[in-house]
Amino acid sequence: MTVVGVGADGWEGLPESSRSLVRAAATLLGGHRHLHAVPAVAGQDRVAWPSPLREGLPPLLDEAREPVVVLASGDPLVSGIGTTLLELLGPDRVTVVPAVSSVTLARARLGWPAETVTVVSVVGRDVRLVVPALSAARRLLVLSSDETTPAAVATLLTVLGWGDSDLVVLGHLGGADETRTASTAREWDVAGVPRLNVLAVEVRGTGPGWAAGGVLPDDAFEHAGQITKRDLRASALARLAPAPGQLLWDVGAGSGSIGVEWMRAWPSARAIAVEPRPDRLALVRRNAEALGVPGLRVVEGSAPQALDGLDRPDAVFVGGGASVDGVLDACWEALKPGGRLVVHGVTAETEAVLLERYRRHGGELVRLHVERAEPLGSFTGWTPARAVSQWSATKGDS
Repeated sequence: MTVVGVGADGWEGLPESSRSLVRAAATLLGGHRHLHAVPAVAGQDRVAWPSPLREGLPPLLDEAREPVVVLASGDPLVSGIGTTLLELLGPDRVTVVPAVSSVTLARARLGWPAETVTVVSVVGRDVRLVVPALSAARRLLVLSSDETTPAAVATLLTVLGWGDSDLVVLGHLGGADETRTASTAREWDVAGVPRLNVLAVEVRGTGPGWAAGGVLPDDAFEHAGQITKRDLRASALARLAPAPGQLLWDVGAGSGSIGVEWMRAWPSARAIAVEPRPDRLALVRRNAEALGVPGLRVVEGSAPQALDGLDRPDAVFVGGGASVDGVLDACWEALKPGGRLVVHGVTAETEAVLLERYRRHGGELVRLHVERAEPLGSFTGWTPARAVSQWSATKGDS
């Protein structure tokens, strides 16, 4: 299968090599707009995308006559169909022939070098995915889902404290009817936004978003005291080692701070928060949405029973309930080879469990003491927080 990227000039703008591929196809797949723009070819099957797309593609491809050529917009691997086809078929069966992408065109129009820009796709996704990328003076290119995306992003930025951000909507990039509209997020009142658009954002103001070191301040989270505080969170995350595409179990999630930080580390990172109390699960959901990781999955129930049937994790954090019979056994057994387990405990009973696990599996056992400067009469004194015992281990290191 060959995926051919089509630029704004359509069929006329394709190089002859790409035109030859299209003419030689027994089956031509694509959107109605692309299929209608290609001159007729005798005996060629022309098939528009099914709906729903991902579920409909396998049977469609099974029936398609070879060779199959797919038409896509610009670079098929920039939030495009090429990514989906590679996931379904693998790189050995898919060849991609790209055209200039909308991201490249947008940067050229704005004069933004590639190394100064962060690209965020909200195509068919929640606009709150832009939140982890927000930081003062940062440049974003947001790949819009449709004509409603710029207004939704403007509202979100304003609510979060980034209302001074400069927005530019670039519509129909590379086409004869290309448009450009500018405003600030707070003053956004633009009508007639093209359905095909890319939103450029120069972030200004203050609000939650990207944090140096990847760890947010405690007051970025809504919580009722059930939170792994920043200093302890930083230590846990350093050992959990978030990685692209990997899955974390946050067991005894509380306010969800560990799962939220894990997912914010990489756009493709995944997390499941397991928590028995419905009120705390509501906190997890609200924090995940407010801090830009609406895809965080929540599971109501107590470990170890609630862990049954979940996808195997690459890392597990146990912030509460480590002394409950069977919890650590279930987490350790579920971990993939090379997976990381981090457990926090504050009671003597939990410390005894962690010491036993340390002797059995090895790893690292530390006690973390944090003291904060606070007023002491007319002076300043140190107020210690409760010490936390932290056991961390990598499966296979025993």
